[in-house]
Amino acid sequence: MTTYKFNRESRLLTPGHFQTVFSKPIRFGSRHFTLLVTPKPHTLVSDKNNSIAKNRLGLAIAKKRVKLAVQRNRVKRQVRESFRLNQDNLPAIDIVVMVKSGIDQLDNKAINQELEKIWRKIIQRHKN
Repeated sequence: MTTYKFNRESRLLTPGHFQTVFSKPIRFGSRHFTLLVTPKPHTLVSDKNNSIAKNRLGLAIAKKRVKLAVQRNRVKRQVRESFRLNQDNLPAIDIVVMVKSGIDQLDNKAINQELEKIWRKIIQRHKN
């Protein structure tokens, strides 16, 4: 059974974790998002029955791009929720999500649709 958790192990926490992704990223983008992705071939987390690769998400939502804290937090919630629901489909990667100007003008549905397209791009790219 699939568990849809977004716990501490699912997040990039330290500056070192972020620096690893920023150093040699694969970029995926859309009109309002830039995702930096770094594969994690050797990081495994032990599950009850087997070992599974764990994806991790980091958010870099700049105040320069989204002025109001309410809007920044809304975008963060939408990104985390989309990641939580799609993390089992993604390959073993670390992801940093950055936003571009104008994201605060989108409604939640539009944000989710853009993220779904990017998740599909990432899955397709890592299948090959």
